[in-house]
Amino acid sequence: MAEHQFHLKADWPGLRNDVGTIETLNMKTEVSIPIEMDGPGIGTNPDEMLLGAAATCYIITLAAMMERSHIAKQSLTMESVGVVDVTNGIITYKKIIHKPTITLMENATDEEKKLTKRLTEKAEASCMISRAIRGNVEVTVEESIR
Repeated sequence: MAEHQFHLKADWPGLRNDVGTIETLNMKTEVSIPIEMDGPGIGTNPDEMLLGAAATCYIITLAAMMERSHIAKQSLTMESVGVVDVTNGIITYKKIIHKPTITLMENATDEEKKLTKRLTEKAEASCMISRAIRGNVEVTVEESIR
């Protein structure tokens, strides 16, 4: 079994509504509490980062599955939505909705279209981030296959 480690350095010099920084091997950005939660909204925030982790993991997994299944595509784009509930001061990350749009080649068969639909569901179940948050955050897929 191979183990991989990813490292992040964080600096938070101020109080709740100040701005900090995070840095990984390939990213450095400011972070703060989002405006929606009465923060300054500078840089990114944990809510966007969780959504970004889930979305990038899903779309990469889906692309890899399509490649392994020899399904050619013209494009694969996606919008994702993170739903956060704030009730009685308790913040809960409730749901992530991935909305991939897959444009297959013009000569795609009905079988390739059906397989692509199955892969959109399988990719969500297989993605490492989806598996990590399963049981805490609902993840759904609303695909559009053309």
